[in-house]
Amino acid sequence: MTAPSTPAEPLTGAEDDAGAAPRRRGAGDPFDRDVLPTPPGATAALLRSLLAPMRARVTVTTLLLLFQQAAVQAGPLLVAYAIDRAVPAFRDHDDTGPLVAVGAGYLLCALLSGALQYAFIALSARVNQDVLLDLRGRIFRHAQALSIDFHERYTSGRLISRSTTDVESLRELLNEGLQELVTVVLSFLYISAMLLWLDLGLGAVAVASFVPLYLLVRLYRRRAGRVYQERSTRIAAVIVKFVETMNGIRPVRAFRREAVNDAEFAELNRRHERTNGDALLEMARYVVGSRLVANTAVAGIVLWGAHRVAGGSLELGVLAAAVLYLRRLYDPIDRLGMFLNSYQSAAASLEKIAGLLAQTPTVPEPSVPRELPPRAGGHPGREVVFDQVSFGYRTGGEVLPRFALTLPAGQTVAVVGSTGAGKSTLAKLLARFYDPSAGRVLLDGVDLRELSVRELRRGVVMVTQEAFLFSGTVAENIAIGRPEASREEIERAAKAIGAHEFISSLPDGYDTDVRKRGGRISAGQRQLVAFARALLADPAVLILDEATSSLDVPGERAVQRAMSTVLEGRTAVVIAHRLSTVEIADRVLVMEHGRIVEDGTPAELIAGTGRFADLHRAWRDSLA
Repeated sequence: MTAPSTPAEPLTGAEDDAGAAPRRRGAGDPFDRDVLPTPPGATAALLRSLLAPMRARVTVTTLLLLFQQAAVQAGPLLVAYAIDRAVPAFRDHDDTGPLVAVGAGYLLCALLSGALQYAFIALSARVNQDVLLDLRGRIFRHAQALSIDFHERYTSGRLISRSTTDVESLRELLNEGLQELVTVVLSFLYISAMLLWLDLGLGAVAVASFVPLYLLVRLYRRRAGRVYQERSTRIAAVIVKFVETMNGIRPVRAFRREAVNDAEFAELNRRHERTNGDALLEMARYVVGSRLVANTAVAGIVLWGAHRVAGGSLELGVLAAAVLYLRRLYDPIDRLGMFLNSYQSAAASLEKIAGLLAQTPTVPEPSVPRELPPRAGGHPGREVVFDQVSFGYRTGGEVLPRFALTLPAGQTVAVVGSTGAGKSTLAKLLARFYDPSAGRVLLDGVDLRELSVRELRRGVVMVTQEAFLFSGTVAENIAIGRPEASREEIERAAKAIGAHEFISSLPDGYDTDVRKRGGRISAGQRQLVAFARALLADPAVLILDEATSSLDVPGERAVQRAMSTVLEGRTAVVIAHRLSTVEIADRVLVMEHGRIVEDGTPAELIAGTGRFADLHRAWRDSLA
């Protein structure tokens, strides 16, 4: 081992007992905010990419709505024709043909409009659901692909909010809002053209009335945009608090945190309620303003048109058609407000989703991955080399000053030291949960950054302090180590670890559902299942991160027997708090403040006068 050439820095708070990322955050840390930084154009690019595979269906739905609106807007023209032509023809010449034609035309337009509306709703619903299905899948896949440091800062509650609340906001826009928008736009174009064609003066006044409405829409969008961004953040905070509390329900009950959590949750709820109230207030302002403009415009046009009809310069049927068109034009104004309501909410949500999807893994896949060489002589272990490695979390200072370290193939190395010494960080570099700030980590001479994730996970496996089990059977949880393994191979791994007896005693044996996080079995039993999983995976390098720290003495002994089986012949790094775990090691590294201060066999270090000897004496005295 080469001594580091740079002085070590204090690591207070740099790493908790489980090796989590530091919680120091500067003002510029994007994880302090619910909204991740979104690159310019990322939101629009995301929307385009979602709709691109459905371009043909989107085109068809647009054409359906275009023809449907044409059928709808033909009605007032037929009314004008009936008043000015068909009724006089029947009255003066007893000619029923024009009236029959008007009735038939009106019925045909109604039937055609209904049929086109049905086709539009059916097709657009399928498009909308496919978009949402794609988006949820993208969020899930991308969240899994992001590096560990992202998940240590961006809480699971926020990820849940992105894939539920924010996707739901987009669903409301797609299912209801977009149709309203397209309907309003098409109505405006059709009706403006019809009014200008029927009478240039009436059409010009109607079109001019849209200027104040346009200004109202712009004001509402600007004011409501800020409100909905805040509302999305507030509901995410509520979800984060709920998830955090339910995940930590045992310490909540143990330390009587219920009242405190109730108060904190109530405050978050109140903030969310206030932002909801602000959103409703902005909506009310818009609706009142738009109705005032619409009613004033309709009243003015009707009075002016009636005056012209009385003077003979305007036909009554044209005025009737104009009034019908104006009502059709202004009636959707409230619905346009609802669209803007959905749009602002969806825009804020889509921006957050785009910000999440724009995050790139800090531990990327290599562009041209390499494969590990065959294991020398059939030996199960591989050599590990830390080549002038240093590391620092991006939110804090240097955690591991530059060092060099070689772990020969098949050697079991125990790493000990006080909390925050850098033990778990070293293990995470070997597992490539992080990449070093400088230097390389080599596995049989191959830089870990050159290995695909699949190849790396075949070669390096980590068993953590919390042996996480997924919902499912015991057999399924063991098979995670090698999904293609047969039942016989699964049982053979469990027997080798010493887990077969307790698994067989379960109600359904290997087919027993362990329930959420393995809550049906004890911590020691979960750890044995985790070791069986690791043995089945047959890794060359095994990392045990505090694998026995939460166990009682009998459980620890059972796990230590399992460890001896799993570690045989493999290269192993064992992060240990309990010195009883060190007994199985060939070599011990003692870390302080990110530096390796002692390196030797357990016997050599115990016989010395260093830090490990002091720790060993204290541990032995505690047993006495």
